[in-house]
Amino acid sequence: MAAEAAEAGGGCAGRGLPPHSPSGLVLQTVEMHTGGEPLRIIPRLEAAEAAAAESRGLSLLSLRREVAATQDHVRRALVHEPRGHAGMYGAVVVRGGAAAAGAHLAALFLHGAGYSTMCGHAVLALGRFALDYGLVAEPSRPETAVRLRCPCGPVTAFVPWDGRRSGNPVRFHSVPAFAAATDLAIDIPGHGKVVVDIGYGGTFYAFLSAEQLGLDVCSSKTRDLVNAASAVTEAVKKQFKLHHPESEDLAFLYGTILTDGKDAFSEEPTTNICVFADEQVDRSPTGSGVTARIALQYHKGLIQLNQTRKFRSSTTGSLFTGKAVKATKFGDYNAVIVEVSGEAFYTGTATFTVEEEDPLKHGFFFK
Repeated sequence: MAAEAAEAGGGCAGRGLPPHSPSGLVLQTVEMHTGGEPLRIIPRLEAAEAAAAESRGLSLLSLRREVAATQDHVRRALVHEPRGHAGMYGAVVVRGGAAAAGAHLAALFLHGAGYSTMCGHAVLALGRFALDYGLVAEPSRPETAVRLRCPCGPVTAFVPWDGRRSGNPVRFHSVPAFAAATDLAIDIPGHGKVVVDIGYGGTFYAFLSAEQLGLDVCSSKTRDLVNAASAVTEAVKKQFKLHHPESEDLAFLYGTILTDGKDAFSEEPTTNICVFADEQVDRSPTGSGVTARIALQYHKGLIQLNQTRKFRSSTTGSLFTGKAVKATKFGDYNAVIVEVSGEAFYTGTATFTVEEEDPLKHGFFFK
């Protein structure tokens, strides 16, 4: 079979890389998914590490701005077509300066429209990656705590470890999560007035039942759900000003999560769909969204500390669990630390190249 493959390929089996520009990008990635949501991990981006090293006081939020300003072609090349797709998600691993203060690694999160400040599905996957790729010097059995710095702040992933490889499920403890607004009346063009909650779980989301928009999160067409959620996002941005206790860089609405309305505690899963950034659909139940939704439910007295809820993605049926594990204060907000658990899996590795004369070398966005 090997000989036949080599002959079919014109003897190219010995070639390390396809023809590419000597000055162009050569990017190696590790491919994973969590609950169906992809994660393209870039284990090293020299420009990001150099920026972090040059300014030891550079915050991860500042590094996020720097990478967006100077390295956005990398995001576009890897997330957009033809190497990526409209639902692709990525993470740049940063070690050194930006990962100081006791963290094993820092991460910048990439999506189709830009850069997020928190990503729960990525944290779950990066926890496994950190152990399997040697970023934690001495992993402990049966579980290792992996400390990560995200643009929104420090989080800790807890990863099963058998002495040889990582396992599942992985769980993480969030940054302080809180209810930013509840029972907020918002006028949605084409739908009239609806009532939304706004929660923070490392980034801000608007939450409401799909029923308020005349839809069913489990059976309506995805395109209809996306259009409605996007309309909510744009309306909330215009009608409500967000505030974050630490940084205005974090005070933006990332997306809208439509739910089945089952917010009261139950042993049964509650289903939702998250539409974020530029109409991008999360295939997982959304880790930062679960974090924010737990914070809202706790704020409303619908759940107590350490009561575990299950959250189902309406797109794939995959499950996360979430629970509030500690009450705390965050600025003027009553907040909670939330534990989110899910399963992350490897799907492969890849090496991506660029030919300089390719007019689409840095990708194109099609939705």
